[in-house]
Amino acid sequence: MNRSIEYLLRRLGFYTLAAWIAVTLNFLIPRLMPGDPAQIMFARFKGEMSPESIGALRETFGISDAPLWGQYFTYLKHLLRGDMGISVSNFPEPVINVIASGLLWSIFLAGSALVISFFIGTSLGALAAWRRGGFLDSVTPPLLALLGAFPYFWMAMLTLFVFGFGLGWFPLWHAYPEGTSPGFNLPFLFGALYHATLPAATMVIASLGGWMLAMRNTMVGILGSDYITYARARGLPPRQVLIRYAARNALLPNITGFGMALGFVLGGALLTEIIFSYPGQGYLLLQAVRAQDYPLMQGLFLTITLAVLGANWLVDIATLILDPRTRR
Repeated sequence: MNRSIEYLLRRLGFYTLAAWIAVTLNFLIPRLMPGDPAQIMFARFKGEMSPESIGALRETFGISDAPLWGQYFTYLKHLLRGDMGISVSNFPEPVINVIASGLLWSIFLAGSALVISFFIGTSLGALAAWRRGGFLDSVTPPLLALLGAFPYFWMAMLTLFVFGFGLGWFPLWHAYPEGTSPGFNLPFLFGALYHATLPAATMVIASLGGWMLAMRNTMVGILGSDYITYARARGLPPRQVLIRYAARNALLPNITGFGMALGFVLGGALLTEIIFSYPGQGYLLLQAVRAQDYPLMQGLFLTITLAVLGANWLVDIATLILDPRTRR
């Protein structure tokens, strides 16, 4: 137990160091670029603002002529308070509020699609390897690989054209029906689920083959191991051999991939959100780039980076639980 805690604390220290480096780069890169958000906003108004207002805008965006190290410590102090600055494209809305508005939609859409594709794909992969040479193993992998080979954005546009424009079964844009008020009420909840069905299904279809093939290939190698042969020789039930001995060990590489994908969920599904005009993190990032909204871009990049690091630490914990060898 002490070795397990020591391992987790050592990994946590590594991720804390990586997070500090990410925060530092997030501070330095925009300040090394020419211009600043105040000058961008001033240029956007094309002379309608007085030159004296630049100073007020610079103060609003947290820009000063103080030494760089002084700005850095001020930035860290504001960051610890959850203050990421003011969004240029959504002025005068704070960046943290803008990110929070898209974060829930990205978690709902991309997170749901990731969990569904992971469980279905790994289950199909385990069954295909267990019944190697059967119908599931012969037909499903090449079919899913073919679907996953199509460009992601092309599949999204195709499903939108067929089921949205053509058949009219699903809405064409946004995250919930117009006229409904967001909250815990049935019209809004069913409407949000209805609007997310088509983009989530597109993401599931595109990623299902990868999860299945990875699980199947790992399972095939594990089923030939000595401990699987020993478990069968002991007369253990096939279901127990499949779940407890084979699938549990074959799941470890997929768990690592799931953790990485889970971290990028907070970045949103960029192309899907753009095609379906879904107000998630990816759509916000596109708007921030178009508007040269550096504070919002900073906040989004930092959120994605910290999410990936946090997800990797959770993967370390899951690996420690699933694989006893890591405890030594």
